[in-house]
Amino acid sequence: MRKYAASVFLLAVLAIAITLACGSSPRVLQSVSLSPATADGQGSPVQFTATGYFNDQPSPVKLVAANWGACYQNQRTTAVTVSSEGLARCAAGAVGTYTVWAWAESAADSCGGNNGEVPANPCGGGGQCQPTGTAQLTCP
Repeated sequence: MRKYAASVFLLAVLAIAITLACGSSPRVLQSVSLSPATADGQGSPVQFTATGYFNDQPSPVKLVAANWGACYQNQRTTAVTVSSEGLARCAAGAVGTYTVWAWAESAADSCGGNNGEVPANPCGGGGQCQPTGTAQLTCP
């Protein structure tokens, strides 16, 4: 009888643990901000940092797995390159103000939980379903 009671207790604990795990909602990235918001890229690279704001703690947090890029007049550009760590560089001859962007995938995105099936398009043209942050970089 004692062995039977221990087995029932373990099954009950396991059932509760599974119920709690399945019933919890995923932590969702709600927005992204970049720092600095504006920068002058004259002469040296500029380090940008992406911060993610979530619907659950911990929030906010530095995003280490962000996707980075740059646009000029709503078109992707190669005049500014951005490393996977957010280091932006103006190419030789680049002149003007460019938009630096970063986005990160979330467990459920603003398109209804597609998990990245609809790609982010930070340069315009639709399809932007992942939280995206932007900043401005001025090249000489």
